Amino acid sequence: MAFYYDEPSHTFSEYLLVPGYTTAKNIPSDVSLRTPLVKYKRGEECPLSLNIPMVSAIMQSVSGPRMAEALAREGGCSFIYGSQSAESEAEMIREVKSYKAGFVPSDTNITPDMTMKDVVELKRKTGHSTMPVTEDGSSTGKLLGIVTSRDYRPSRMDPSTKVAEFMTPRERLVTGEDGITLSQANDIIWEHKLNALPIVTKDGHLASLVFRKDYDSHKANPLELLDSQKRYVVGAGINSRDYETRVPLLLDAGADVLCIDSSEGYSDWQRFTLDWVRKQYGDEVKVGAGNVVDAEGFRFLAEAGADFIKIGIGGGSICITREQKGIGRGQATAVIEVAKARDEYFNETGIYIPICSDGGIVQDYHMTLALAMGSDFMMLGRYFARFDESPTKRVSVNGNYMKEYWGEGSARARNWQRYDDGEGGKLAFEEGVDSYVPYAGSLHDNVTLSLSKVKHTMCNVGALDLAELREKAKITRVSSVSIVEGGAHDVLLKDSASAQSASFR
Repeated sequence: MAFYYDEPSHTFSEYLLVPGYTTAKNIPSDVSLRTPLVKYKRGEECPLSLNIPMVSAIMQSVSGPRMAEALAREGGCSFIYGSQSAESEAEMIREVKSYKAGFVPSDTNITPDMTMKDVVELKRKTGHSTMPVTEDGSSTGKLLGIVTSRDYRPSRMDPSTKVAEFMTPRERLVTGEDGITLSQANDIIWEHKLNALPIVTKDGHLASLVFRKDYDSHKANPLELLDSQKRYVVGAGINSRDYETRVPLLLDAGADVLCIDSSEGYSDWQRFTLDWVRKQYGDEVKVGAGNVVDAEGFRFLAEAGADFIKIGIGGGSICITREQKGIGRGQATAVIEVAKARDEYFNETGIYIPICSDGGIVQDYHMTLALAMGSDFMMLGRYFARFDESPTKRVSVNGNYMKEYWGEGSARARNWQRYDDGEGGKLAFEEGVDSYVPYAGSLHDNVTLSLSKVKHTMCNVGALDLAELREKAKITRVSSVSIVEGGAHDVLLKDSASAQSASFR
């Protein structure tokens, strides 16, 4: 006989936080959102944590290199989408890892034998006016000089003029020695009134560039999520089919953490994948798994060796799994049950496995609810798809700027590996849609606003960190009438835009 749950499952919109005691110490600027990303043992420090509880979804329309860099700059982490060749995903990882907190590999390089015409064309292609001149034209070749926009005038010079004739030669350049700190590089920049400082190895090869503007950006983002080499932290999506070839390539490219991207995590396929990773790399490689919606699913993946576990089936804005298959669970109920299972597992084993709420977040306050209910961090798709940094096009639809957004289970993505039940080779039917979302501008501005709301709400609860939020939160179910009461009602709004901005779904 089928098992029947006594209570219906619920969404975040059916709950509110009840205010707690706000002390004089509960100031938003003092709130810490730091949270573990991967599992750790009781009494030990987590080997990889987030500075903000946000990761971007493993989706073609969300997580590319630009998104990864922007989110790491804020303190979160992107998972580069895996529904592409392993080689192209690895190349995206390399692109993100090439950035080193202020030390930027040059992507616009020339040789002395090239012409001014080549320089102009290269500038048009890359948008960069600072061009190191190296012996072989590579980003790590022997440095011979540099060309900037001040060194040539297309209107006054012969296009065939050789770079060697107008470049600033090496002996006249101010350079920094490879291994200096960003602060030392900045001192040199200011002392010599430079816009860019070439960093050179002992044998005279170009290592990187430090730009005045990038130093300022670095100082303005104290929560940047960096690895031990001061490079952005970045994750990568994998599947349960080609992991034997994909995983080594991603790790070689520098991926800090992996995540099995699947619509249903309670399966042999995920266990097989985790088993292989552990046999090959032990506990050195961090791999998240999911998705699950109950304690049973959590326990299965925990015992299989997952480093974090994702929660949610069918709750995403472009996901139609519930409609197509009739499986899933209200996101709030799923988070509550899995969080309880996580705590029980921790008490039994002394191993803490972070959980990630994936889907179901419609408004900013839902983030706070997800965290209060026990989620360590959230994976967001539509939220990030709206920003400049997502890989999709900005288009005009009926006079409004929108961004394209499609699901991995849509006909457009055809990510059959994510939905494969063992037969493989093709997407049996669609489990996602192709859509548009309202364009929202830059990631920085929106993330800052969203997390400001989270911090202020935490202060209303009396919490200064996420552990204290989970401990002190008082959460109440609300009626449908209460939901209506909680928004603007019985008035005519002057500015319809302000009403729309209250929800990002």
